[in-house]
Amino acid sequence: MNKIEEIVNPNVSNFIKSIRDIGYSFEVAVADLLDNSISANATSIIIFSINNIFCLLDNGDGMDELELKESMRLATKDPEADRLKNDLGRFGLGLKTASFSQCKKLTVISKKYSEINARQWDLDYISKINKWALITPGGINVFPLFKDLEKLENGTLVIWEEFDGNTSNTENLDSLRKHLSLVFHRFLEGADSFKKLKISINDNPVKPFNPFNVNHAATQEISSEKIMIGENFIRITPYILPHHSKLSSQEYEQYATEDGYIKSQGFYLYRENRILIYGTWWGLHRATDAHKLVRIKIDIPNSMDKHWGIDIKKSSARPSSAIKKELKKIIEIATKKGSKPFTGRGNKIIDKSIDRFWDIKSISDDGEFRFGINKGHPLYVELSNKVIKDKMKLMNLFLDGLEAYLPLDAIQAKLQTNPKQIKQESALSREDILELANTLKMSGLSQIEIDKWLKTEIFSEHKDIFK
Repeated sequence: MNKIEEIVNPNVSNFIKSIRDIGYSFEVAVADLLDNSISANATSIIIFSINNIFCLLDNGDGMDELELKESMRLATKDPEADRLKNDLGRFGLGLKTASFSQCKKLTVISKKYSEINARQWDLDYISKINKWALITPGGINVFPLFKDLEKLENGTLVIWEEFDGNTSNTENLDSLRKHLSLVFHRFLEGADSFKKLKISINDNPVKPFNPFNVNHAATQEISSEKIMIGENFIRITPYILPHHSKLSSQEYEQYATEDGYIKSQGFYLYRENRILIYGTWWGLHRATDAHKLVRIKIDIPNSMDKHWGIDIKKSSARPSSAIKKELKKIIEIATKKGSKPFTGRGNKIIDKSIDRFWDIKSISDDGEFRFGINKGHPLYVELSNKVIKDKMKLMNLFLDGLEAYLPLDAIQAKLQTNPKQIKQESALSREDILELANTLKMSGLSQIEIDKWLKTEIFSEHKDIFK
């Protein structure tokens, strides 16, 4: 049977609209450009954004005319081909799709062997003529950072123009700075024998942000595990971040990130030292307040993409079922240790070595309970002996109401969002405690009675007052 073929070319104008709507955010799109620079062995990346024009200059290997033309081609790489260790790309689409998601005109100027070449995609022009016509632009010396490129031995300058919105505003650049400081923190630190990478945005250097707070003495690093998948292995290292009581307010806010501790818990996936995705459990565990300090680092080589379902944007990934099985074991170990900073403090209320103001009271055989005021507390007992019966009944009614309407939701919400701002102990000053101690001393207490008071929360932290 004879086969008949027809060439049906896509409608270029409609196709352009489709590839522009892949879903890049500004910072994710810029990170895709940096991947190319790092793969080209760049050690310095300068970003300049002003008046609706965005420029990125690197001192990488640069490209000659043929290499530049090929790099402007869509899908210039085979995603299944073997890649060099420092190659952070996969599909050969990043430069184009990332750029087109943000602007309608992409210009790339590259210098290699003292020769400078330029090529440009103009989506409005392509749409007008309905052809993939690559332009060799003139007047390139007027672009920002062009003179800086001329001074380099090799390098590449990427220019975005004709944005859909204003990308040079302070909010966008601040988000970009935070994103790059996290995603490329290992390169900025010069980790794992890499040459230290320098990144600047509008002349301000980007500082690395390691999400595991590894230099803090209270950070717990759990032993790494290696998991073999085919011929490759992945390395998994769980961390338990310090409890807020061990951090300054500034440091606590810094490591909460923009998303907060609840959303920042979970796995952090690194491919060749570059973060792809972070703050996810991949549906293997439920994000809870008790585990908000748990962050688990996963390191994979660029030869394992098929096991992780990495998308074009490199901002989404999903492990295979074989990997998930192994990750569940890691989760169990990490979350058990990660909850201790909270369960340990929560258990203080049932510590019978100290008479506390609050107690946990069981109210059913099904395990239901409530928080109640400890009416065996020496202060309550002292009051009940001195307050007349009618007044005591009224006071107990007030205390019962205090228990019934304890604002648990508000307390939990504040503990999750800004625990460092809660200053509950300020309700009782040292002067108040000193006044109480003097009153008790003048009442002629026996040593047994003094020892009983010393076991209360009030004086357990202020034993010197009773001396």
